[in-house]
Amino acid sequence: MGGDFLEGDFGPFPELGLETTLNFGLPNHLCVLEYHFPFPDELLFFGESGACPALFLSREGTIFMISELKALFDYYEKEKGIDRTKMVEALSQALLAASKKSIGPARELRIAIDPDKGTIKAWAKLVTVETVTNPWEELTLEKARLFKKTAEIGDEIDIEVTPKNMGRIAAQTAKQTMLQRLRMAEKENLYDEFKDRAGDVVSGVIRRFDKSDVIVDLGKFEGTMPSKERVSTEDYTPGDRMRFYVKAVEREGARGPEIVLSRAHVNFVRRLFEFEVTEISDQTVEISSISREAGYRTKLAVNSADDKVDPVGACVGLRGARVKNIVRELNNEKVDIIRWKADPAEFVREALKPIKVMSIQVSPDQKSARLTVSEEDLSKAIGRRGQNARLTSRLVGMELQIERDEHAAEVFEGQMDHAAHDLEKALGINLDTARKLINGGLGDRMMLLQSELDDLVDALGGDEILAKQVYERIQSYTPAE
Repeated sequence: MGGDFLEGDFGPFPELGLETTLNFGLPNHLCVLEYHFPFPDELLFFGESGACPALFLSREGTIFMISELKALFDYYEKEKGIDRTKMVEALSQALLAASKKSIGPARELRIAIDPDKGTIKAWAKLVTVETVTNPWEELTLEKARLFKKTAEIGDEIDIEVTPKNMGRIAAQTAKQTMLQRLRMAEKENLYDEFKDRAGDVVSGVIRRFDKSDVIVDLGKFEGTMPSKERVSTEDYTPGDRMRFYVKAVEREGARGPEIVLSRAHVNFVRRLFEFEVTEISDQTVEISSISREAGYRTKLAVNSADDKVDPVGACVGLRGARVKNIVRELNNEKVDIIRWKADPAEFVREALKPIKVMSIQVSPDQKSARLTVSEEDLSKAIGRRGQNARLTSRLVGMELQIERDEHAAEVFEGQMDHAAHDLEKALGINLDTARKLINGGLGDRMMLLQSELDDLVDALGGDEILAKQVYERIQSYTPAE
């Protein structure tokens, strides 16, 4: 059968009283027969015909037959692992849909397939009546008794029927629909195989893009990495091999069952540490908490019940080898490894190192904490765009309020005030002038005794008259013995 579609005619059948020629089409071995339904009185009993090697007519009516249907079922069952029952159901639904489009409102139209023989039959259930008013749903008692000798008025009779105008379009539609259902069955197998692998890390090759989603070849199946699961700092190129976190295996995805992959999920880092650090995989070291802003920074708190084991050192590895492998997989994302502490205040101090926390107050419910740092460390503690504060807050599980340490400023102001009063008393100058000298770096009396007039002018904001007056006071000043 050289082409995709074989067409031909057979008939007429004068011995059956049927003078019209019946058309058939054969797309990829699928034989379909065209005749008009409701059928004429003459179309009751057929003898065998050799017009089509894949089609024959029997006493019961028209039988559709696919020459390689059984082989097709065997192939998909063995090679693709698709259940034969699912394939039969898929083909039945496909042909039913095509038949409904062609023949109209036939009553209780159904398709029956024998997968062992490779035969396909179309059936309608008609009601026996005295006078037919709707030929799509009714037949006369006389015709009913040709199929069922004991038929009575009101009985439902199964009549084998053929769709009207079942030609090229209907057959191709049925074929395509069947293939779609077969692909759906393959995806259901995907779900059965992957449903217990959610939370695993898998390796795959980037194949293509579906809008903003990345389609990944996992070998036998394909996975999808939605745009929200991508890392904004990473580039994805078809052909690249990468590792992915299996976020979920969804039975009812947009295109059927699908594997949802991620590289931005926080547990991706957790699983990488479990693979890389043997002490974590054998539970000698435990990851107590973790926070991440994918592509930028991850904070990891680790702990060990064994006092002889250094949890931080185990994760870092010899010369940083272990953590370097993970950072390389994360495309140089920063990773901070912190020792977990049971005490919330101590845990916050550990999480913010090397920043020195001046004071910390944890709320009674341990859901929030207020801490102070020096003015120099304030920007570091908060981090760029608040990143360090956010990550630390998620890591310790508390809302953090980070403020500048006002106490240190108060102490400094007190020291400045004391020095100003000391100069005021020693030199006989007013307090405002003394403060200007201190702010200008001349707060020490011995330094003032060695200073020049120009130094005083600079410290006093260019006021030469005031500077001369102060200079004279300094020259006449005699330090106490």
